[in-house]
Amino acid sequence: MKKKGDRIYIFDTTLRDGEQSPGASMNPDEKLRFARQLEALGVDIIEAGFPIASEGDFESVRQIAKQVRGPQIAALARANYEDIDRAWEAIAKAAHPRLHVFLSSSDIHLKYQLRKTREEVLEEATKMVAYARRYTDNIEFSPMDATRTDWDYLCQILEAVIEVGATTVNIPDTVGYATPDEFGRLIAYIFSRVKNISKAIVSVHCHNDLGLAVANSLTAIQNGARQVECTINGIGERAGNAALEEVVMALETRKDIYGVRTGIHTEKIFQTSKLLTQITGIHVQPNKAIVGANAFAHESGIHQDGLLKEKMTYEIIKPEKVGISETQLVLGKHSGRHAVSEHLKKMGYRLTPEELNKVMTRFKELADVKKEIFDEDLEAILFEEVFRAKDKYKLVYLNVVSGNVAVPTAIIRMQVDQEEILDAGFGVGPVDATFAGIRKITKTDYPLVRYAVDAVTKGTDALGEATVQLRYNDHTVVGRGAHPDVIVASALAYINALNRLEWLKGNIKKVSIRD
Repeated sequence: MKKKGDRIYIFDTTLRDGEQSPGASMNPDEKLRFARQLEALGVDIIEAGFPIASEGDFESVRQIAKQVRGPQIAALARANYEDIDRAWEAIAKAAHPRLHVFLSSSDIHLKYQLRKTREEVLEEATKMVAYARRYTDNIEFSPMDATRTDWDYLCQILEAVIEVGATTVNIPDTVGYATPDEFGRLIAYIFSRVKNISKAIVSVHCHNDLGLAVANSLTAIQNGARQVECTINGIGERAGNAALEEVVMALETRKDIYGVRTGIHTEKIFQTSKLLTQITGIHVQPNKAIVGANAFAHESGIHQDGLLKEKMTYEIIKPEKVGISETQLVLGKHSGRHAVSEHLKKMGYRLTPEELNKVMTRFKELADVKKEIFDEDLEAILFEEVFRAKDKYKLVYLNVVSGNVAVPTAIIRMQVDQEEILDAGFGVGPVDATFAGIRKITKTDYPLVRYAVDAVTKGTDALGEATVQLRYNDHTVVGRGAHPDVIVASALAYINALNRLEWLKGNIKKVSIRD
């Protein structure tokens, strides 16, 4: 078995496969912001999107390709001329472009989805890889549903596409069907049977339907794979993908087992995870490995006693290693512009003077109602004031009357495009009344899938963070709002979801894609 050194290349597909997670749609500005964070994190390849899917996705990929210059920028394309041409048009100006071409290979997909023979698919795969090679010599090919493909036929396809120019061959466990032992044997089989495998890097793309995506990725590495495709927080189609933070920290923590290295700056993992949550509104489960709220929390008396004596007794990873600080600088209403700016730099945010002005205005307003401003508060302000795209709807004024002897009433003034509209809503409670008023003003009535409120920081004056999920046909979007008043936070979240829907409706183009 020939391996390509001890370097593992991290291929992040949060902006492509991750965005297929229900409610995870991002607009172009949000995608660019997150791509820049991935660059700071140190990922090797960013799969920026699927350009043929929509005009919005195309523009997002093109914008990232132009402005994010460190990592390779990959664009996904089905094995046809139109997809490949469109993908290349999107990434042509990237410093390091990559075309990622895929085509189903399992008999199940060939019979029921493609309705083609093995011979036809083999010919199509080689023809399209050769065509893509006309644009760039950085070509990745994925035989979709590889783990349910006949192994000898899979090796035949891989050998053929490498022969015509594929430099990376990806083995996707598209439906999360494989088990670690089986997947490891498959990777080893590929190395032993594909004659020209030394000319390409072997990659893996594992889904988490059986909760085995990370385990499968790690066993693939032990058997020679040198690229792992993953997402932040493990988001993605259905049960998600292999979580980048889990793969990277497993390799980092157990170097004695794996003996490999990545280029990831692990101290930026937690910040990247939080940014994704802020953009998508999809919260990480508390017991999530590495980035969950309880990942470094210890309640057991025995554990606490051991930690006080020696942290290694119950912590295999130092929180600081992934960017979780044990102490935070607390800001307040007497903190000045310079202090806030410097603190934001320590958190990894460098703002323009105009952006800082927006943050300071909101910061002073919040400081008047909160005694202490925490890092989480600042990040909430950043998301609300700096990183949010231009909106169709905006909250101008909200006043709510509620109680056990009053009909809950919300008086709302909103800006819709350039017009301000005042109206009132009634409901069974203050939030219900607020949402009713917003629906009247915006003349919308999308089904509410989920509503939740969480405290961002500690104390009765904590910043409240509301999450609203709305449905539009087969799509869902998540809106987020933060404010010390949870009713206002709820209104902001609902309006944020409406704005996301407005963007989504203008960018939907149904394309069947399951990698």
